[in-house]
Amino acid sequence: MEIKDVLTQQQDFFNSNKTKNVSFRIAQLKKFKNVLKENEKLLYNAIYEDFGKSEFETYVSELSLLNHEINNFIKNIKKWSKRKKVSTGLANFPARSYIIPEPLGVTLVIGAWNYPYQLSLVPAITSLAAGNTVMLKPSELPAKTSEVMAKIINDNFPSNYFCVIEGGVKKTTELLELQFDKIFFTGSIPVGRIIYQAAAKHLTPVTLELGGKSPTFVLADTDIKMTAKRIVWAKFLNAGQTCVAPDYILVDQSIEEALLVALKEEIEGSHKNKEDIDENYIRIINSNNFDRLSKLIDNGNVYFGGYLNRDNRFISPTILQNVSFEDEIMKDEIFGPILPVISFNDLNEAIKMVKERPKPLSCYIYSKNRKKIDKLLNELSFGGGAVNDSVMHLSNSNLPFGGIGLSGMGSYHGKFGFDTFSHYKSILDKPFWFEPNIKYAPYSKKKLTLIKWLLE
Repeated sequence: MEIKDVLTQQQDFFNSNKTKNVSFRIAQLKKFKNVLKENEKLLYNAIYEDFGKSEFETYVSELSLLNHEINNFIKNIKKWSKRKKVSTGLANFPARSYIIPEPLGVTLVIGAWNYPYQLSLVPAITSLAAGNTVMLKPSELPAKTSEVMAKIINDNFPSNYFCVIEGGVKKTTELLELQFDKIFFTGSIPVGRIIYQAAAKHLTPVTLELGGKSPTFVLADTDIKMTAKRIVWAKFLNAGQTCVAPDYILVDQSIEEALLVALKEEIEGSHKNKEDIDENYIRIINSNNFDRLSKLIDNGNVYFGGYLNRDNRFISPTILQNVSFEDEIMKDEIFGPILPVISFNDLNEAIKMVKERPKPLSCYIYSKNRKKIDKLLNELSFGGGAVNDSVMHLSNSNLPFGGIGLSGMGSYHGKFGFDTFSHYKSILDKPFWFEPNIKYAPYSKKKLTLIKWLLE
């Protein structure tokens, strides 16, 4: 079936008003949850073929988040879909005012390759929960996960409601020529620009979840051992192929050596620096990304790691020291298992260097000094982050997830995702039994005085 025919069918189904029924939405979410459970083994096998990703890591970083979001929507969708009363004011007396959440219509979700289930299916189910129809275009790079998502969704849901469209750049280009009611994209900044330009032709609203170089500040008073433990887990999760991974460390010079030792010991304890893919570590997605990353490793700056095996698409967890902001590795998001460490003497200067660059998606601060923590939180602009932890802010659906500036626009997760895929219709509801004459001609100074009092 042609893509434009699927779009037309989804428009017709949406216009039938069936998706606006909250009971229908809840039933579809429960069905999707069951589909995921019934096909869990297929999902595990597919992602292992693409990445060598273990069931444990797949569950923790992908499927658990999906199930959490589905359960959250099932629990709260009735409340979130209700009319919300708001105050009216004397100027419109007697009347009542309320806001009606309504779905946008036919939505296009374009997923990313690094967490192929989570970053494709969370926005898709969010859109369904808000009452929309969805055309999902997963990344073609992890081919097996794209294939299994297409199978389990297209076999269990009608294409006029929810379907997966597989393909590469050509297929995405074809999709972007059509007019949707909302486009949600997760991926790189360059592709985000293309998505935004294509959407602008139709004035289609867009949410862009992009990336950037997310800094991690490690101050002198931190708990070094726990800091190293949390950073190593967050950085080398998914072999560093995480949009909110700590991209680089800014560490107080007085503890730089102690931190480097602690990072090395933590990597040795958790990853063993082995060449073979095991339960704790995965492959780089493809040879192109392997080659890009390998060029960023300057053997003269390697403090630890740096082992490469192109045949296995394996890069060991690597720490770089003596790095400056002028180095090649500091020009773009790394998106791999390479962690540059930059020391500083002056926190204000370190803040200045971060502020001179595009606003990052995330920022992490490790310190016990509340004054300095608040200074960093107040002075730096970024999408979201954590104090004395990394990455885990994503696990709280009460926090909006999204970027700012070049790291993205718009947010989702939980109620914030429901809002992203909804329009809030404003209504003033007035009876016929009373109507003051002050807004009607003929005008007078007395009416002006009274209307100023009412409107101000």
